[in-house]
Amino acid sequence: MDRQWKANVTVAAVIERDGRFLVVEEDTVDGRRFNQPAGHLERGESLVDAVTREVLEETGHHFVPEGLVGVYMADKGDGSDVTYLRFAFFGRVTGVEPARALDDGIVAARWLSGDELAALRDAHRSPLVGRCVADYLAGRRFGLELLYRHEDQA
Repeated sequence: MDRQWKANVTVAAVIERDGRFLVVEEDTVDGRRFNQPAGHLERGESLVDAVTREVLEETGHHFVPEGLVGVYMADKGDGSDVTYLRFAFFGRVTGVEPARALDDGIVAARWLSGDELAALRDAHRSPLVGRCVADYLAGRRFGLELLYRHEDQA
């Protein structure tokens, strides 16, 4: 019996301040790449908790999600059967811990303009990086009430 295929659930944060976007510069197996603060949903975690955690771990910034930009699906692109289901949030930062150690592989957190980020398209970790920013700039916004998590009551 074949194992049921499942997408990898990820979260990402589109954070804009004064026309600049918070991104991470990271070393990957494919070389130096740029991405929104992003990562995998962990067992038992809500999507909102996951994106809040990932932003802190990857950038040292405290993030308050205010809504969704969109939900995206993309294959890894290496011929494998890996597919990512990305929940992209927008929101604001409320503080930063400049001395905080960042996740392994993260070189730096950077604030880049939309033009600067677009100029780095060939170094984006995923085609979803540019798409999420474009959707954000186009005004795509969905409330957090779109998300529901059922929790058993003891």
